[in-house]
Amino acid sequence: MPLAFRTLSHGDVAFGFFNIESDMLLLEKYFFFSTVFCRRLSRYAGQPGSQLSPVFLPGYVIDQPEDIGDLMGAIHGVRYTGFIGDVYRRFPFPDDPRRFKQNPRCADTQGTMKALISPYARPVNIPLIAAADELEITLGGYRFSRPVFQQLIQYVWKGGYPRWKDNLQPDHVRAMKASLLQSLRHLFGGLDPGGVSRIPHMGSNLPKT
Repeated sequence: MPLAFRTLSHGDVAFGFFNIESDMLLLEKYFFFSTVFCRRLSRYAGQPGSQLSPVFLPGYVIDQPEDIGDLMGAIHGVRYTGFIGDVYRRFPFPDDPRRFKQNPRCADTQGTMKALISPYARPVNIPLIAAADELEITLGGYRFSRPVFQQLIQYVWKGGYPRWKDNLQPDHVRAMKASLLQSLRHLFGGLDPGGVSRIPHMGSNLPKT
């Protein structure tokens, strides 16, 4: 479930997983896989020198809100619209709420997700740019403070809401976590290895039409 995170540029924005059988993340109108997010952050963590060079996340953008769909309607099985509606037709919300856990093998569905999103989206390279002092970072035009950006990282570590099934993190998440905790970059200083220290709220800006 995406949660609301406070930006320095756009108020609260939705970020997170939106289906337990997919590792795709949304950031408002942008969509990208967690494998990409983790590997690009690991690349950032290993950069030498006094400044960070921008990196780019290959992903997708859906320009029309109605093409994104209605997440809560799809979860409840009452309204399947746009891309998210197509995802929930393919991977419906579990009948037993106790099974509502992020699948640690959800990256296996990337081929299916690429086919589902292609009618609605256009491919883009989403820029990830840190400020010179590494106290702010911009992802896709959304500017975050370092503490809030670290909350995005911790969200992925934990498998978002409702967390990874059986607390099993995928390999790419474990690799990112190790890279960031070993990094000397100021951007990752003080990163809490225990996960999200403060759970953001579910904002009113969840995808809907």
